[in-house]
Amino acid sequence: MSDLQKKNAGEAAAAYVEGGMVVGLGTGSTAAWFVKALAARNLPDLRCVPTSERTADLARELGLTLSTLEDTPKIDLTVDGADEIGPGLALIKGGGAALLREKLVWEASARCICIADAAKVVPALGTFPLPIEVVAFGHKTTANRIADVLADHDIASPARVREAERGLIRTDGGNLIYDAACKLIADPARLAADLKSLTGVVEHGLFLDLTDLAVIGTNEGFETLNP
Repeated sequence: MSDLQKKNAGEAAAAYVEGGMVVGLGTGSTAAWFVKALAARNLPDLRCVPTSERTADLARELGLTLSTLEDTPKIDLTVDGADEIGPGLALIKGGGAALLREKLVWEASARCICIADAAKVVPALGTFPLPIEVVAFGHKTTANRIADVLADHDIASPARVREAERGLIRTDGGNLIYDAACKLIADPARLAADLKSLTGVVEHGLFLDLTDLAVIGTNEGFETLNP
């Protein structure tokens, strides 16, 4: 039923968009439902800033007008999915390897709506592995630094580089992704700050104090959550 819930969340979030807006388009399976629903509304004078090449291709195919963060640095509303939604609408994102571009767009937005199926709402962050985007050069040395930070947070498992059959996964920016199996993130704010301070770490998947509203799909429709 998760596909139905994702569809319901994406379609419900499209109702928050008005003509003339600049809209950030998220990445992932739930965000794709939003993009489809947004295109179907055929709103006038809409400009969209995609967070990945994959989303850009979908939006272009559906006839949405695309822009860039350089041309439209102020975004009215961004709608995007999440891998986990914790207390206070703290998020883990980055399962689709677009976390850097996603965070750039989120932080440029006046308002951000997270959309997800019901299973993504959790009592504490950490069950979903935390994505960490790193520069490819010297990435194994960076991984050692990450392991030290994780150990300081009582997270025993080292982060593992994300791979596929064709080799290491690279982001649209050419970086690599390490996934940290945290199990429980006791202090997301401190972990976020510690990871961001590491040389070689470009960004991490902790999205804190950025979500204004969560639209959670259900089998019957949707519900909303506030921070």
